[in-house]
Amino acid sequence: MTAPTTGSLRVTEATLHYEVRGQGPLLLLIPGGAGDAASFDGIADDLAAEHTVATYDPRGMSRSPLDAPEADQRVAEHADDALRMLDLLSPGKPARVFGASSGAIAALHLLAAHPERLERVVAHEPPVVEVLPDAAEHRALIARVQEVFHTQGLMPAMTEFAAGLKKDGDTVEPKVEITLPPGAAARAERTMANLPYFLGSIVPRFMAYAPDVHRLQELSDRLVLVGGQDSQGELPYRSAAFLAERLGTELRHFPGGHTGLTTHPAEFSELLRKAFRAPI
Repeated sequence: MTAPTTGSLRVTEATLHYEVRGQGPLLLLIPGGAGDAASFDGIADDLAAEHTVATYDPRGMSRSPLDAPEADQRVAEHADDALRMLDLLSPGKPARVFGASSGAIAALHLLAAHPERLERVVAHEPPVVEVLPDAAEHRALIARVQEVFHTQGLMPAMTEFAAGLKKDGDTVEPKVEITLPPGAAARAERTMANLPYFLGSIVPRFMAYAPDVHRLQELSDRLVLVGGQDSQGELPYRSAAFLAERLGTELRHFPGGHTGLTTHPAEFSELLRKAFRAPI
């Protein structure tokens, strides 16, 4: 893996850690969940063959501290952080953006708010559950998760949350990682440290976010919605599929499930390159 150039960017009430590698048009990668810039270690070098690839730790995650750790989190503020990254690394020139999970929600808001700054957005399984006809059930899920988090602790709440994301009839089983890439131990340690913030601050805000469907319809020529081949029926996949239907666009399929960029990096990066090259 190529060692990236690192830097820090001061934004509203936070300082972002970012990493840059490669040459070409800017491709900004926005991580989701409790992940940080290292979420893209498996695909960043491949993408850097054609792009200047920028990754970063979202505000409050890992090496991007908040001025006020207990501050409420808003999708619009996270999207503005991404905009500030574009302004720093691709001033005045439209860029490409990929977002995964909650990072895909930030990418959707960024597109709706600042389309002039974006050439294309690829959003992988944004859990925009408010677009679903059974959204009320998922609001109840998030409320249960928060109650369990505050009364029983992190791991019981994560179990409740994971169960709610699965399709009906599936069970939640621990996944065994057979091989660990370089730096995996440090990455796993940071991810675990990020979980309380993710569950308590990101999940309730991001999964309550309702995208501007009419605005995204107007911009659908520069938006690619993606679902995992193995996650059909799961909540993030259903949200992405229903949003694609609302927008009248195709839902493309990438290998693996919700974390396909980690489990199938080579195939994932190839399809991602194609998504940025091909007409929609």
